[in-house]
Amino acid sequence: MFFGPSTDLSPAEFKQELDNSEGIVIDCRTPGECAGGTWPNAKCMDWLGGDLQNQWSQLDPSQSYFLYCRSGNRSAQAAKFLKAHGFSNVYNVGALESIIRQSED
Repeated sequence: MFFGPSTDLSPAEFKQELDNSEGIVIDCRTPGECAGGTWPNAKCMDWLGGDLQNQWSQLDPSQSYFLYCRSGNRSAQAAKFLKAHGFSNVYNVGALESIIRQSED
């Protein structure tokens, strides 16, 4: 049975890690989804459209990256991709709705 993608950090852990680092937040959703709102200062890098796959070499592998999408599936795939390309501080934080809900608590 499928229970959704696993995340590397819970929404609360994401907020704490982001507060303690100079990490970069990447929104893996489509431009249309991003137009509806993103996490503050998030970079929109569409996983399905190939943005991240085409631009990963422009990212600094020494930085921390926090990835999210609508459900956590695309961000999980993107995190796996970056880790396979030598990035070690990459975290799938799951669904945007979950991290927004946590930040409001």
